[in-house]
Amino acid sequence: MELDLSPKLPKKVYGGDGGSYFAWCPEELPMLRDGNIGAAKLALEKYGLALPRYSDSSKVAYVLQGSGTAGIVLPEKEEKVIEIKKGDSIAIPFGVVTWWFNNEDTELVVLFLGETHKGHKAGQFTDFYLTGSNGIFTGFSTEFVGRAWDLDDTTVKKLVGSQTGNGIVKVDGSLKMPSPRKGDRAGFVLNCLEAPLDVDIKDGGRVVVLNTKNLPLVGEVGFGADLVRIDGHSMCSPGFSCDSALQVTYIVGGSGRVQVVGADGKRVLETHVKAGALFIVPRFFVVSKIADSDGLSWFSIVTTPDPIFTHLAGKTSVWKALSPEVLQAAFKVAPEVETAFRSKRTSDAIFFPPPN
Repeated sequence: MELDLSPKLPKKVYGGDGGSYFAWCPEELPMLRDGNIGAAKLALEKYGLALPRYSDSSKVAYVLQGSGTAGIVLPEKEEKVIEIKKGDSIAIPFGVVTWWFNNEDTELVVLFLGETHKGHKAGQFTDFYLTGSNGIFTGFSTEFVGRAWDLDDTTVKKLVGSQTGNGIVKVDGSLKMPSPRKGDRAGFVLNCLEAPLDVDIKDGGRVVVLNTKNLPLVGEVGFGADLVRIDGHSMCSPGFSCDSALQVTYIVGGSGRVQVVGADGKRVLETHVKAGALFIVPRFFVVSKIADSDGLSWFSIVTTPDPIFTHLAGKTSVWKALSPEVLQAAFKVAPEVETAFRSKRTSDAIFFPPPN
């Protein structure tokens, strides 16, 4: 069966007045199931609350738009109440309880990318809600709830039946929600728009990499991530992950062209991408991108905590390391052609500004 790598948009799973939850499904994007990857997006309106839940999969959350508050409870730890804003990344190990709240006029949109190899369904996140019409209270009998929390029947019925919302609710504006606490962001959040750049090439592009050094929880989720922004008409060097990792890419902004080459030198994807699309590059496949005039930015996870990439063009290219005689024989060209090939891109790294 031919490999379908074409970018896809998410579909709405549930929602209401408080907001909506969207997910990419393995039926439309088979690489999700094949690679045990989950991808979803949460959009909260003003006063929208994503009810407390935990997941069967480790994730990285990236705030695409807006600002708000997130609550995070690690096992046997106190709640962290964190102010979140556009550009924030949060590593969320599986089993960690989270909630999300938007008290601003602007819609709060959060992207979730993660692995599902320990999950119930390959290629899909399964969330377990603490409250709501599908919360854990609704599954237990009145007797069990009463015994577990030492409550009378009347109180139990109120707890179980009062919240009729499913996953996302809209709270009364007069209800005072927890305020973010100073210091709670430390170690939990890295803002990719403000963090020191790992790569910065004039008129080319910039990269911020999430790894175990700048966000220790990355080690617990088991994979790294990065935010890449390239300027108008710039190119990202053809390259591949040399440690058997999948690249899961969400287009954050702008637009551009993408080509992916697989085994036997076959081009398996040639497409135009724009904000909102998601695609997956299989292990060892080579990918390259060229931005349109408005530039191109993307957020990716790579299924290893500290990914290593091999680039095929630029001053760090593997071609530069190979012996001239090997290149000459491999390409079956005259020495002057090999010399011309080697002499190019001696100063550019992984991003190439547009030609003059």
